[in-house]
Amino acid sequence: MAISGRYVLLVLLGVMPVLLLPGWGTVLLVAAVLAGLAALDLLLAASLRQIHLTRSEPGNVTLHSPANAVLTVVNDGSRRLRGILRDAWQPSAGAQNSVQEIDVPPAESRRVTVRLRPARRGDLRAPHVTLRSFGPLLLAARQRTLACPGSLRVLPPFHSRRHLPSKLRKLRELDGKAAVQIRGAGTEFDSLRDYVRGDDVRSIDWRATARRSAVVVRTWRPERDRRVVMVLDTSRTSAARIDDETRLDTGMEAALLLGVLAERGGDRVDFLAFDRRTRARAGSAGKGNLLGQLVQAMAPLEAELIEMDWPAVPAQVRALSAHRSLVVLLTSLDGGAPEEGLLPVAAQLAREHVVVVAAVRDPQLGTMLQERDTAAGVFRAAAAERALLQRAAISTELRQHGVEVVDAEPHQLPPRLADTYIRLKAAGTL
Repeated sequence: MAISGRYVLLVLLGVMPVLLLPGWGTVLLVAAVLAGLAALDLLLAASLRQIHLTRSEPGNVTLHSPANAVLTVVNDGSRRLRGILRDAWQPSAGAQNSVQEIDVPPAESRRVTVRLRPARRGDLRAPHVTLRSFGPLLLAARQRTLACPGSLRVLPPFHSRRHLPSKLRKLRELDGKAAVQIRGAGTEFDSLRDYVRGDDVRSIDWRATARRSAVVVRTWRPERDRRVVMVLDTSRTSAARIDDETRLDTGMEAALLLGVLAERGGDRVDFLAFDRRTRARAGSAGKGNLLGQLVQAMAPLEAELIEMDWPAVPAQVRALSAHRSLVVLLTSLDGGAPEEGLLPVAAQLAREHVVVVAAVRDPQLGTMLQERDTAAGVFRAAAAERALLQRAAISTELRQHGVEVVDAEPHQLPPRLADTYIRLKAAGTL
């Protein structure tokens, strides 16, 4: 039995006048009457053992978007259910009306809609629902917690989608050029046309020239059906917050934009989230659209507080693609000892693939460089200068091994990585 807190004042107002009268007998009599009324009220309250709940799953929703969780309350008892329902969603689900009053007549049902606005990506859950049934006098109540599990998958928001139209236009312009003056790996035959001054003589098609009695050259277009392998670092360095999101979330945004762009460009895309073991995997070779697979694979990812197993990365890439591919490592340039992890692995991969290292840079470093008004500001500026010099040194060493480096602030990383992909595709190096 649960005595309703909001009716305690009513009981006290009934007892206080009696306490002013002489004699404890009257007090005990009134207390007994109130206890009897509460017991009667409890007996008349609807039994919660005859209440059944069903839940309609809200499905998937993107981060910060609204969703509705619908509960159906069925009263199989003979008494009217007057009470309160609490749907126990975790706080990050953003339930705006998780506690609601309900009134369900016998042999009827009512639907209760709980509005959600999730504040965290991943799988959010509501394990149970708590019901409180009041009697007609509202002096006492029955309470019971019923198992009614619910879940909501919150997908990455894909804010970098806004860059997709402009990048696709660049890709279509690249693919639609009349001629790409590049020979060798990374080009496909497109068509034949008449020779004009300035064309590479190595592009002359001698058989077609003999048939037409005019000099004819081959035109080329960027190769399609190339392999793009994206490896997202989910180790401890990805847990650091930069601006308003973690490195992991920024890496997801960059991977989503690059993955969709590469798929639209006719390439085969594979995605791998890895630290010491595989956390998620998706690819365009599977069924369904790539974007749907990527957001589903990324949704439950969390940064793991362990070190990245860099020596295992080449084998993971080899398992995804045995051919020359564009390998994109979404990681950090300033965590741990790069000379023992990232550098040798990137150099090893660069001997067989085109490798791009994409890392997010904290914009606060640039701000700290300018703040030198106080002694503390000078020390912070020196620390920021040292961090930036270390990143520059690592980037230089990576480039010496033939690795492309994209080092940018959070909102700039996705479009700059996409531009790097387009540039490499235009150069025929994929």
